[in-house]
Amino acid sequence: MSQVFTGSPLIGRDHELARLAGVLERSRRGEARAVLVAGDAGVGKTRLLDEAAARAERDGFTVLTGHCVDVGDVGLPYLPFTEVLGRLVADERFAAVVADRPVVGRLLGEGPDAVRDVDARARLFEGMARLLADVAAIAPLLIVLEDFHWADQSSRDLLRFLLSRGILERSAGGGPAPRPAVCVSYRADDLHRRHPLRPLLAELVRLPAVERLELRPLPDADVARLVRALDPRPLPDATVHRIVERAEGNAFYAEELLAATDTADGGVPSALADVLLIRVEQLSRTAQQVLRTAAVAGRRVEHELLREAVGIPEEELEAALREAVGRQLLVAGDDDTYAFRHALTREAVHDDLLPGERARLHGVFARLLTERGRRPETAAERAHHHRESHAPAEALLASLEAADHAQRLGAPAEELRHLEAALDLWPAVGPKGLPAGSGVDPVALTLRASAAAAHAGELHRAVALSRSALADLGQDADLELAARVRYTLAGNLLQVDNLSAAFAHSSEALAMIPAEPVSPTWVWAAATHAMTARFVGEGGAALEVARRALEVARRALEAAEQLGMPDAQADLLISLAGLDGQHRRSPEGRERLTRARELARAAGHPPVELRALFNLAMGSYESGELDACLSWVTEGLALARRAGLLSSPYPLEMRHLRLTVLYVLGRWDECVRAAEADAEALSAAGGYTMAPALYIALARGDLAAADRARRLLEGPFDWMATLVAGIALTEAAALRDDPEDAVRWMRSTVRALSDKAGTPDVTVRLAALALAPVADAAVRARTLGDEAELARWTGTATRLVESARESAAHSHDGAPQGPEGQAWLARAEAEWRRAVSGPDAAAWERAVDAFAYGDAYERARCRLRHAEALLAAGAREEAAREADAVRETADRLGATVLRQRLDELVSRGRLARTPRNGDRPSLLTAREREVLRLLAKGRSNRQIGEELFITGKTASVHVSNILAKLGASSRTEAVAIAHRKGLLDT
Repeated sequence: MSQVFTGSPLIGRDHELARLAGVLERSRRGEARAVLVAGDAGVGKTRLLDEAAARAERDGFTVLTGHCVDVGDVGLPYLPFTEVLGRLVADERFAAVVADRPVVGRLLGEGPDAVRDVDARARLFEGMARLLADVAAIAPLLIVLEDFHWADQSSRDLLRFLLSRGILERSAGGGPAPRPAVCVSYRADDLHRRHPLRPLLAELVRLPAVERLELRPLPDADVARLVRALDPRPLPDATVHRIVERAEGNAFYAEELLAATDTADGGVPSALADVLLIRVEQLSRTAQQVLRTAAVAGRRVEHELLREAVGIPEEELEAALREAVGRQLLVAGDDDTYAFRHALTREAVHDDLLPGERARLHGVFARLLTERGRRPETAAERAHHHRESHAPAEALLASLEAADHAQRLGAPAEELRHLEAALDLWPAVGPKGLPAGSGVDPVALTLRASAAAAHAGELHRAVALSRSALADLGQDADLELAARVRYTLAGNLLQVDNLSAAFAHSSEALAMIPAEPVSPTWVWAAATHAMTARFVGEGGAALEVARRALEVARRALEAAEQLGMPDAQADLLISLAGLDGQHRRSPEGRERLTRARELARAAGHPPVELRALFNLAMGSYESGELDACLSWVTEGLALARRAGLLSSPYPLEMRHLRLTVLYVLGRWDECVRAAEADAEALSAAGGYTMAPALYIALARGDLAAADRARRLLEGPFDWMATLVAGIALTEAAALRDDPEDAVRWMRSTVRALSDKAGTPDVTVRLAALALAPVADAAVRARTLGDEAELARWTGTATRLVESARESAAHSHDGAPQGPEGQAWLARAEAEWRRAVSGPDAAAWERAVDAFAYGDAYERARCRLRHAEALLAAGAREEAAREADAVRETADRLGATVLRQRLDELVSRGRLARTPRNGDRPSLLTAREREVLRLLAKGRSNRQIGEELFITGKTASVHVSNILAKLGASSRTEAVAIAHRKGLLDT
């Protein structure tokens, strides 16, 4: 089973490939080495060796490959070496050498001198070694021997001779003549204890010239990249995550699982199952029986439980287990357990059971676990075994036990899974199928599942479940339950930004329950209504809604205090901070939010406490207090981690806010690392985890980030994903100097985000971004004297700045936007003046000052425009000082686009730069010079990233920029050019 990904990139093997490259380079210098490449079946040995061989051929090596095949215990003598010789004979360059060595004819079966005795065998081995050494003297030589776990005894003996006394020995003179390099691959998982290759490997790895390279399973992030590279379709994140989870780092398994994504059953693909079951079928009958029973238990099984389930004497069980462990199908644990070495093997064995056999064994495990007592930690197992043995009532009750256990552990995703399993079983069970007094109500159960989905971050699933609960309400449903369903649905709709529907359902819920006498249900209905009312429209009608909601919230706050509901009090205080004008940036608003946090914490209600912490963080951010914002975010995420709510809405917002603050503060490498960690943990939350990393990628010249931004718009509407994509795509269009596309993205994003809640706050930023290429177009039209074009673009600029003014003047809470919004407005005003009348130094100075609240990159971009305006006004010294400040920031951030535009301005305006001590002009930024220094040492992108504390992807972007700036086509050529230019001395 060799794995071939035609045309796909080699992913996740930079370090291993670098080691093989080093081996090849040493062999060229006469320091021959051999590498034993070990790894499980399908982990990527062939793909790695194919890539190494292709690179070797590009570097002038002759590559000779021989394969071993599985033909049983007998084997074909010297099979891989006869293949190597066959390829050698076909190469005309080596005709003379081949003719001088009769070993070729003997191994290929063409001569009379067969290998019959010890002397003949010794001559053959010596002849083979001399032949390969002669070939290496003509051209550098790489010998690749694949699947050596299937090698025959003769081939193993010949390899032992070649590596111990043959081709790896130096010539007598010790000269620099090239020596052959050898790569031998084998499957580590096939080497049971008595495998004949084991003694040879133990002997070879002790040789100084032989090294072992183990290919471990790929990290999850690399498997995800591989899956997306293999399929041109935009795959849903959930599909990729499921493949990554099941493949467990094995590239071949990932490929097979990907190929089976369109099948309905979701089991192990038949081709993969055949491969996995081959090794199972090599076991004895008893060992197969034990393995089948263990597969029903799950990935891991206790020895005692397995003994009771399989029902055979202890001696037979131990012998069977020893056999399965020796064949590396099971792994023995320290806690008297056994686990399948790979989950897909367990799936394949389980799926291969007959239906009746499978149900019977699941019933056995369900009985044994129940007899041990209804322990909470076994509830999920019991539910699974009951379900698979066709006992739906018992499965439903065990699923509810498992859901309760998951809730206590703070695991909402698992709680949701168990609740949905119970809901699926309900039609087959019904109220009559459960014991009396079980108290299971399907509507209440659906509401609980909806809450779990929201806490797990599955917001659209939460909406769907609460809609289902509403549909299932009967005509005679209890009014309090009906109100709960409606305000729960309203809260979920608010989280997916269906604002008008959220308000409608919260209004219905409030109208269903009388305000007197007050009840907890009315208080929560009022709290939800106060939350949704904040987002209803604009104008007089909205003010009236807010006024009525404010009255309701104040009454509800008093009622919550009377009823002893501190969590509801906290929730209402947070809403009041936005309803009565005392917004979260005001001292009064912060006091209310702090009080709300204290109440929620005392009540032990993490979701409400997280809402308070998020609003405190946002209030700090909107006030330009970035350090305070990070402090609140850190506290909020720590709480979410403890409560198991990291994927719920407010922690998602806080993750995004943390990345945004790191971006604004100019801590870009830290931001990218944090974004990658978040994306790995929350693969389905792209908008929250990708945003600042996308902006950084664009600033560093990676325009492919625009394609990643577009992918955020696939699937159902997501407010945050739409916002992030809109910013990134507007910025990308501006960087391409495409004003029409920038304006189109700006306007479509604002329309998508507006709903009926008025102009979104981000409008001012989008307008400022779109104004940059619009102003450029107006400047070009003015220079060319094209009045029609000038009028067109100045008109567009005026409409854009009016949108920016409106957005900055009225944020979502009615008050003017804080320092960030005002800074973007200052930039928009300066761009508008540039469009209608030319560069205005005073306007750009105001923009520079506005961004001084902390946004390092945007301040530097405004300084570049300020320098341009100063230059136009003849203030050359001031312009040069601004240019120096821009240069320092651009180099520190690695903002290559900004640096290039600065260099163009400096060149165009002939701005002198005052040299600093030890400073000298360079084509490259400071970060690029650091990367170049490591390039010269032969480091891979991953190694560069590790040394500079940046990601491998960021290192790759820097390498690409270096190659482009130096006009080099390869890393080696770039280093050579840098040496000539003296760049490696800086």
